[in-house]
Amino acid sequence: MEYRTLRNQNQIPAVGLGTWQVTDRAQMVDVIGSAYEAGYRLIDTAAAYSNEIALAKAIAAHEIPREELILSDKVWNTSRGYEAVQEACKKSLKKLKTEYLDCYLIHWPASMKLYPNWEEMNADTWRGMEALYQAGLVRNIGVCNFKVHHLEALKKTAEVMPLINQVELHPGMPQEELLSYCKAEGIALEASSPLGNGQILTHEVITEIAAAHQVTPAQICLRWALAKDAIVIPKSTNPVRIRANLDVFGFTLSEEEIRRIDAMPYCGGIGIDSDEVEEFG
Repeated sequence: MEYRTLRNQNQIPAVGLGTWQVTDRAQMVDVIGSAYEAGYRLIDTAAAYSNEIALAKAIAAHEIPREELILSDKVWNTSRGYEAVQEACKKSLKKLKTEYLDCYLIHWPASMKLYPNWEEMNADTWRGMEALYQAGLVRNIGVCNFKVHHLEALKKTAEVMPLINQVELHPGMPQEELLSYCKAEGIALEASSPLGNGQILTHEVITEIAAAHQVTPAQICLRWALAKDAIVIPKSTNPVRIRANLDVFGFTLSEEEIRRIDAMPYCGGIGIDSDEVEEFG
């Protein structure tokens, strides 16, 4: 396993497990068991996924020591603001049956399309995140889906800038400007959907490079993102794929292979624009 050292010197694994859409409790037990056995220690969830209780039960079912895990959670749009985000965090802590979170992220910025005062809203929510960090309830704080202008606006009032920015990043959507900005600012970029929506896995560039290395297309996508110093959190419920998604440290991509992937056109992803999206939830 590789690790990423955050700006505060805390370390988190470079590969973690996403749990979006895993809501069935029996399935969660199987998934967490397979992931833990394979070597995963970073587990990503969110209040909006409605699976925090299922995750806590799965961890308990396998008697996994809390200190061995890096638990990452996200606050939903309905809990923006200084007080609301702190209350939301405490509810998530209760559901996860833990006294602290390793990572806590703002799931979405307030959309400028809907809120003329989006800067003020994000700043107020971030103040609440800083309070959680200072109180020791959260060891690392960050954001999701923040563009450069969101981060620049936050910088005006933040005492502690985000340590992590979780965004859509995958072949065909390399996020070059944002990646460069985050590196310069000491913000770790985390790929929430490193495999896009699956269409990328059949692109000829990806399949050709996968064949050359005798690995899966998914492993090529993950290795590419890791080469960018990103953290990746692929989601799978298949034990074979769960193991394969972690087995990405036995090969490297050449500079030419990375350039070929960098040059790929957009070919399938989540595609939600944080400036344009209508409020949901």
